[in-house]
Amino acid sequence: MDIIRLICAIFLPPLGVFLQVGLSKQFFINVLLTILGYLPGIIHAVWIILRVK
Repeated sequence: MDIIRLICAIFLPPLGVFLQVGLSKQFFINVLLTILGYLPGIIHAVWIILRVK
């Protein structure tokens, strides 16, 4: 399942974070980072997916 989340994180970072943690603080941080810059959103999403188990 992590592979699917990582693929989602690359194309639509908030979706990957949502699939990992749901509607939490991390999701809204990722939405903000994605709006401010696509690359920070991707980095944050990958970090959340690999960190949270």
